[in-house]
Amino acid sequence: MRMCRGRVLVATVVGPLLLGGCETSTKLGDFFGTRAADDPQTTASVPDSGEATSEAPNASGLLGSDPYDDLNTGKKLYRSANYGLAERHFRRAVESRPKDAEAWVGLAASYDQLRRFELADRAYAQAVGIVGTTPEVLNNQGYSYILRGDYTRARVALLQAKSKDPENPYIQSNLQLLERAVRKRKGVQQK
Repeated sequence: MRMCRGRVLVATVVGPLLLGGCETSTKLGDFFGTRAADDPQTTASVPDSGEATSEAPNASGLLGSDPYDDLNTGKKLYRSANYGLAERHFRRAVESRPKDAEAWVGLAASYDQLRRFELADRAYAQAVGIVGTTPEVLNNQGYSYILRGDYTRARVALLQAKSKDPENPYIQSNLQLLERAVRKRKGVQQK
C-alpha cells in the first residue's frame, strides 16, 4: 500500500466492526495491503475479506465468504489500480447489500481515484449512515479533501479522526501528507 505521487489509497470504514487500519481486531481490515508501518505515505484501509471480529461476526453480512463476489473482486481490482472496474463491482456490491459499509467505502475510494468527488461524498454519507463517523471514515474523507485541494476541510476531518484514534498510522500519514501538500500549495496528483 503505497502512494506514487498521489496514487494514495483512500478507503476505510466501519470502525468497531472489523479490523481497521491494520492495527487491532476491533476495526476495519486492511483492504489494500499491510504496509502502513513501513510506508510513511500510506493512507488508509478498508476491510480484507475473511477477517472478522467477535464484535462483528461474519453473519452480519459485512464479510463475504465468496472470494469472487463483487465486494472481493472490487477490492482486488482496486489494489491493482483498476479503479473503473473496481467501482463497477463495488456499485454492484452496494446494490445487492445496501447496508454493507465496507462496500460503500470501497465505492467511495474508487470514486475518489476516478476524481468523481460528488459521487464519493454520497458514498461516504451512506457509510456514515451505517456506522457513524468512525476514525476510518473521517480519515478517508480527509484524504478525499486533500485530493481536491480543500486543505481546510481535510484538516478538520483528519483532526477529528485523530482525536478518536490518535495512534492510527493511516491518520498520522494523511496528516503528514496534508502538511506537505499545504507547504507545496498544490493538491495530490494521481498517476
